[in-house]
Amino acid sequence: MLYWIAEQLGFPGALNLIRYLSFRAGASVATALFIGLIIGPRFIGWLRVRQGKGQPIRADGPQTHLAKRGTPTMGGLMILTSLSLSILIWMDLRNPFVWACMFVTLGFGAIGFLDDYDKVRKASTAGVSGKVRLLLEFAIAGVAAWIIMQENGSGVFFPFTNRYFIDLGYFYPLFAAFTIVAFGNAVNLTDGLDGLATMPVIIASVAFMVIVYLAGNVKFADYLGIPHVPRAGDLTIFCGAVIGAGLAFLWYNAPPAAVFMGDTGSLALGGALGTIAVVAHHEIVLGIIGGLFVVEAMSVIIQVFWYKRTGKRIFRMAPIHHHFEQLGWSEPTVVIRFWIISLVLALAGLSTLKLR
Repeated sequence: MLYWIAEQLGFPGALNLIRYLSFRAGASVATALFIGLIIGPRFIGWLRVRQGKGQPIRADGPQTHLAKRGTPTMGGLMILTSLSLSILIWMDLRNPFVWACMFVTLGFGAIGFLDDYDKVRKASTAGVSGKVRLLLEFAIAGVAAWIIMQENGSGVFFPFTNRYFIDLGYFYPLFAAFTIVAFGNAVNLTDGLDGLATMPVIIASVAFMVIVYLAGNVKFADYLGIPHVPRAGDLTIFCGAVIGAGLAFLWYNAPPAAVFMGDTGSLALGGALGTIAVVAHHEIVLGIIGGLFVVEAMSVIIQVFWYKRTGKRIFRMAPIHHHFEQLGWSEPTVVIRFWIISLVLALAGLSTLKLR
């Protein structure tokens, strides 16, 4: 919005700073962080009053989690509020990539909200049917993927190669939708400990802030041998808003958490990262940068598959962060060590920009 106003005025004086992506990206971080910190206390208080008993806690989960009963959920609404306001203020809203990312973020957030609401209303960990959730997620992701393909083509690029790609044609929306849905649910499965999902999302957003900036600049993209995506650079501002909103939420989600993000936040943030990766043609690199989320999701898939076939479990409990809790690791130990892994994977993912 401010970009359009400054453009209409001819970027006079201090408003000339708004021309620069770097300034608006930094401003989006600060704006989302400020809004999140300001609205946090009242928002959490309102959730606590409305929800009463808070998020239901699994009876078959780690016994240490039973102490978290009464903690309100749906804190993702706070994230989505600060993120959306920051984006509306600082982004060029004429960019179709902005609307594709917002459509997925808010759409997945709405699905997560329905799931959280159902759990709180029933006082049960069973929310909306998994099949219904997946159907809605694929519908939203499919629309966004189609919008992106119209602007961006249908090629799937491979890391460690110089612009080598496979053109999937009309199958590309299916691939892109799968990427978005899979990553949204991977982040959702990771969100099981205080702060566990939030910081890795922030780290991945920092990495993709670099990637979309470079992909959107024809000189940098040509030098690095990565696909050039005109106007993808604007998503640095989107990544900045995710970072700021995530930091503000982490302030209240740090152990012991005053609020949980719930599916409202985790699905939305995962879907947003998946969509940004699709825009930048870095879907495979997303699997490296977000490798922690991939491992969390795979631990659940492997556990379910093996248990159905043999009646035995590979992990003491899935997702895998609960396995380490069962081994005797304290919750802060699991969280901080997983943060370190996430940082290392992000650096590995960024290294693919040069190793070609």
